[in-house]
Amino acid sequence: MNAPAAPAPPTSALRRLGRPLAALAALAVPTGYVASVDPNAPGHYPTCPFLRATGWWCPGCGGLRCVHALSRGDLFTALHDNALVVGLAAVVAVLWLSRVRSAVRGVRPPGLVIGGRRTVLLAVLLVLFTVLRNLPIGIGLAPAAL
Repeated sequence: MNAPAAPAPPTSALRRLGRPLAALAALAVPTGYVASVDPNAPGHYPTCPFLRATGWWCPGCGGLRCVHALSRGDLFTALHDNALVVGLAAVVAVLWLSRVRSAVRGVRPPGLVIGGRRTVLLAVLLVLFTVLRNLPIGIGLAPAAL
């Protein structure tokens, strides 16, 4: 008969924090670049191909300027440049903090399930945001023209 397997030794909090810290670094490096290279100055970043082809702001247009403003602590400019990116940044921050808390406590982090309904809801939100920011009534959602 085989002896029962020994339980795995508990891992240290620092080791459990490895993935959240790696995720933080993966976001911090490009954010640091955008913070240091101003997207408002022409010539540093390419023009959005969707904007160039259609003349419409896509859901991501103004995203780099939004991240630049957020890195400077300018929430109002960030919201004007791309409110969707501000919302996404808030969701990512909450999810990251949840992962850190779970790692520190040594418990399994809650799962994130995006099913069919949520996928459709997110797609509808993207389409509505895109259309609204391109209409005169949604001009406050469109980034400032360069």
